[in-house]
Amino acid sequence: MTSMTSGAARLTQLMARGAEFLGSEVAILCGAMSWVSERNLVAAMSNAGGFGLIACGAMSPELLDAEIAGTKTLTDKPFGVNLITMHPQLMDLIAVCTRHEVTHVVLAGGLPPAGSIDAIKAGGAKLICFAPALSLAKKLIRSGVDALVVEGMEAGGHIGPVSTSVLAQEILPEVADTVPVFVAGGIGRGEAIAAYLEMGAAGVQLGTRFVCATESIAHANFKKAFLRASARDAVASVQIDPRLPVIPVRALKNAGGELFTAKQREVAASLDEGKVAMAEAQLQIEHYWAGALRRAVIDGDVEHGSVMAGQSVGMVTKEEPVAEIIAALMGEAEAALAKRG
Repeated sequence: MTSMTSGAARLTQLMARGAEFLGSEVAILCGAMSWVSERNLVAAMSNAGGFGLIACGAMSPELLDAEIAGTKTLTDKPFGVNLITMHPQLMDLIAVCTRHEVTHVVLAGGLPPAGSIDAIKAGGAKLICFAPALSLAKKLIRSGVDALVVEGMEAGGHIGPVSTSVLAQEILPEVADTVPVFVAGGIGRGEAIAAYLEMGAAGVQLGTRFVCATESIAHANFKKAFLRASARDAVASVQIDPRLPVIPVRALKNAGGELFTAKQREVAASLDEGKVAMAEAQLQIEHYWAGALRRAVIDGDVEHGSVMAGQSVGMVTKEEPVAEIIAALMGEAEAALAKRG
């Protein structure tokens, strides 16, 4: 057996648990990116042997229903749906997933609210949650979660404060034997995938790397911004009022960042004047992000919209089909494992 074939065999072995859990050929999830992770990219991802995730975001149950149905017309492979825990109609969205027999549901954006875990499991779906700390990882496992995503601050979109490499070192040795753990945040090449798999990960999740896929509906301007950017252009947003705890968002530097600072000031002033309650203030911030992201992804306004991107954006160098991106990542991972013998 040549070293390359042994690298391929080793990669298959290391990904076996994750691939079996997902029902896919390779244990690579495409992160749920609002407006980007819709039926076309999700189906392309699953058809290419990976695992696509619909980003539900702020969608209504009716919109999610149509998106799942639309995805099913494009692929007969399994795919999942990513739901935000703070969505006011979370239970209705779960019911939509159950009706469509969605195989995997991801809950993001905080601890699962009461009843949500039971509802998802009762519907027959496997439940994946984000674990931004070891204590939370253990708590989620106790509550019945089937798998975890460990995502570091290098990721695009909403981020936590700790880097991927540190979280992986803290969490994988403690819980990877109990449930499958997928590592995410800043992964742009197969060498990193191989390293996390060897550390005990069942697979990985990448978002930024797939934005410029041929099948991605992101506006040409949005893709161009990615192709031009380097790692240091993807910066985290700044929180300006301690009473308004804003989860930082990583995006490419532009005038939109300043607009967000102004939006925070406006909402903070409304809080001061007693015009809005805290929950409403935070929802206003969330709606701002949804709108700013749509302006960039769909309308192509990359100057005033939010160009959410992870620090791996510098490794996105051309527009190419999802299948080619996956093949390149797998080839790099195989070569890395072959070298180590």
